[in-house]
This record gives sequence, C-alpha cells and structure tokens, in this order.
Amino acid sequence: MAAPQETGPAWDSLFSVNLGLAFWTLLTFLTLLFILGKYAWGPLLGALDKREKGIQGNIDDAKRQRDEAEALLAEYREQLAEGRRQAQAMVAEGREAADALRKELEAKAREETQVMLANARREITREREAAVEAVRRESVDVALAVASRLLSERLDSQRDRQLAMDYIDDLSDSEGALA
Repeated sequence: MAAPQETGPAWDSLFSVNLGLAFWTLLTFLTLLFILGKYAWGPLLGALDKREKGIQGNIDDAKRQRDEAEALLAEYREQLAEGRRQAQAMVAEGREAADALRKELEAKAREETQVMLANARREITREREAAVEAVRRESVDVALAVASRLLSERLDSQRDRQLAMDYIDDLSDSEGALA
C-alpha cells in the first residue's frame, strides 16, 4: 500500500496569491479603517481625552487641597506658637506682678514695723520717765516723812537709820497690801 501524498491542491492554494481576493480584502480593510476612524476612534479618543482631563483635574484638585491643608497646618502651628508665647508672657507678667506685690507688701510691713517700734520706744520712754518721776515723788515723800519723824525725835545716827529702815518697811508692807 502506498501512502497518500499530502502535497495536494489545497496546500498549494494556501500560499498562492489571488489578486482579486487581495483587492477585495484591501478594500474591506480600508473601508473598515475609515468607518472606525470616523465613528469609533474619534469618540473613543474623545472619551479617553475627557477621562485624562478628569483624572488630571482630580490630581490638580488634590494638589490644591494638599497645599491648602499645608497652609492651614502652617497657620495652625503659627497660632499655636503665638498662643504659647502669649501664655508664657502672661505667666512671666504674673510672676513680675507677684514679685512687685510681694516687695510692696514687704516694704509696707517694714514701714509699719518701724512705726510700731518707734511708737513702742516712745511709750517705753514715757513709761520710764513716769516711773522715774513716781520714784522721785515717792522718794521725796519718804524723805519728808523720815525727816519729820527725825525732827520730832532727837536721836543718834544709829537710831536715825533704824527709824528710816522701819519707815521704808512700813511703806513696802502697805504697797504690798495695795497690790
């Protein structure tokens, strides 16, 4: 048995050029290309351009919003820093006012203390002078009383001393009874 040959007419027609078929294929391709260019590619390219512009607009909006957010953040940070500066200034001002008030109160207290001390010294001096005057008066009274007793009795010096001592003892006893 002999094998059939595979190089038949179908295989040869596959690689052979048919001018009529090529013409009609080229005409169909160009017609299709024209129709697609006029009705499909224009709207497709327009839609792609529109989509590209929309995406670019969204990107531009996002950049603009990011720039605005950065500007707001910078403004917020500046306001925060200003607030901190003002708070520190207020605290410093409060400290200065407290120090000034403390110094003023200390000065006033010193002044009042000086006035009180001066008044107390004057009072002490006056009381001392009054006490000295009272002692003088009392001494004069004692001396007069002793002298009157001495004059009423003529005694010797030992007796004079004893009489003065007795009189002073009588006076101290009477003062103790009064106190």
